[in-house]
Amino acid sequence: MSIEARQPAPAEPAFPEPTVLRTARLQLRPMRPSDADALYAILTEPEVLRHWDTPAWPDVAHAREFIVDEQRALAEGESITLGIYRDDPPRLIGECLLFAVDWQAGRAELGLALAPGAWGHGYLQEAAGALLAYGFDGLHLRRIEAEINVGNAAAARALERLGFQREGVLRERWAVNGSISDAAVYGLLAREWAARSVD
Repeated sequence: MSIEARQPAPAEPAFPEPTVLRTARLQLRPMRPSDADALYAILTEPEVLRHWDTPAWPDVAHAREFIVDEQRALAEGESITLGIYRDDPPRLIGECLLFAVDWQAGRAELGLALAPGAWGHGYLQEAAGALLAYGFDGLHLRRIEAEINVGNAAAARALERLGFQREGVLRERWAVNGSISDAAVYGLLAREWAARSVD
């Protein structure tokens, strides 16, 4: 899922501080520079990058810069990137984010990455569900979107379980390391999320 786009920040910070979300098994919170090694390991894993829309980071310094940039973006209301931590003992197993936030339109994009060792345990659904609830109920977004490589069947299933609907395909959307790929666009509306919560 793409993670790079940015929109102009609103006049005032839009995210409450501190932003910490808890689920039954996970803690979601802003990452710290001390998380750089773990984040770098996740985002250079070939299995994670197989359907990614950007190349692998060249070194751990890039991960540290990313964390600092995301701390600034959070403070300025541009985006929110949270590390996904497995409790007992706390360890970074992934990241989830709402980015390309358009406050006027009430929309944002969802991004997710999870270490392969954490796959198959329902952590992705748990973390994404918490972040979606925060986006719709806490930030009062109207629409959250996700964009994935059309060949990423696992991500498609995960989005559909969360209530997203596939809305179309952007042909030849990404070119990474000489490989051209189409992107599938998914959308979830606040009223659809609310209806799921009632059910």
